[in-house]
Amino acid sequence: MHKLVELAKKTVEEYVRNRHEISTPGELIPEMTAKAGVFVSIKKKGNLRGCIGTFMPHTENVAHEIIKNAISAATQDPRFEPVREDELNDLEYSVDVLTPPEKVGDISELDPKKYGVIVTHGSRKGLLLPDLEGVDSVEEQLRIAKMKAWIGPDEKVDIFRFTVSRYR
Repeated sequence: MHKLVELAKKTVEEYVRNRHEISTPGELIPEMTAKAGVFVSIKKKGNLRGCIGTFMPHTENVAHEIIKNAISAATQDPRFEPVREDELNDLEYSVDVLTPPEKVGDISELDPKKYGVIVTHGSRKGLLLPDLEGVDSVEEQLRIAKMKAWIGPDEKVDIFRFTVSRYR
């Protein structure tokens, strides 16, 4: 298991068992020292159980982004009840470290397998990670991202793309 994933797992287990947030991630490997947006995804028996992240960094480094977002994915994802201690052994984690978003001039610059997308309309923003099961077209990717932001299908949006380094 990669160190980034180990940190997410350790963070969730410590928080769920003891309601204690890890304050230091321990020894930092190079991937933990950069500043970047991070998403932590939790699955239980292959089904999504929580996914929360930041597309821009809010803490001093990737390690601290993982700690904050792992706790949020386990306890604050509005689609799910908070993770319970009796579920911990059934959970699988992945960590996506995002590149800074870049504005897209045309949808021909998108590829749902390679790029994640952010759509914005006023203050509403929707994000969809790249290479998700069942998302095979740019149109589907944009539709889902708009839906997540409560943006209507025909509303004009600004589109940004990003890549991720995915750790499982």
